[in-house]
Amino acid sequence: MGNLYVVRHGQASFGADDYDQLSALGQKQSVRLGEYWRERGLVFEAVITGSLKRHRQTWEGIQQGLQDTQLQALVWPGLNEYDSEAVLHSIHPGPLAKPSTPELYKHHFGLLRKGLQEWMHGRTQPAGMPLFVDFVQGIKDALAHVRQHHTGDVLIVSSGGPIGTAVGSLLNTPPESMIELNMRMRNTAVSECVYNPKRTTLVSFNTLNHLDAAAYRDWVTFT
Repeated sequence: MGNLYVVRHGQASFGADDYDQLSALGQKQSVRLGEYWRERGLVFEAVITGSLKRHRQTWEGIQQGLQDTQLQALVWPGLNEYDSEAVLHSIHPGPLAKPSTPELYKHHFGLLRKGLQEWMHGRTQPAGMPLFVDFVQGIKDALAHVRQHHTGDVLIVSSGGPIGTAVGSLLNTPPESMIELNMRMRNTAVSECVYNPKRTTLVSFNTLNHLDAAAYRDWVTFT
């Protein structure tokens, strides 16, 4: 039986022109996670990441903390995040102000929740995105790849949407649960599973043991 560690990317650049870029704090979060695992002697058999820049940068930070220069990540586009701008545009075609106040943030994420629900039920099809069933299948395929090809400790680096979908699938919850799981996921949070050739089982969700110290209290973020 192997262990699968599924990590959400470090803090990205929410509100900036290029969200798909780790912030300075996001880079530090990633390195710290790698350091934490190195201190505990964790050695990965394989690493799988989505193809987004923030996924690659998060793995590079973890790799720096691990002090492992040999392990190469397998890039798996099925682990990529949904396009939140496309989701929003599918139900709100007009321009949206960048959220900069609590009220605008609440409005932004309220619209995002509604847009995701409409996509999940097939009532909208955001531009450039797969059908929701295909989005789910891409994530299931990644989990199946781990079961079929590995037996040891494996790391996946992805985003809140795919991880929430994976967790919901493992727990057999309604699709809408992915939204709430996604919205509560913290940067560089770890969800741990055990796996064998037949099944993957969730052990823990959204943990930040690597930041469980007073020195890192301000490092906990959700973007």
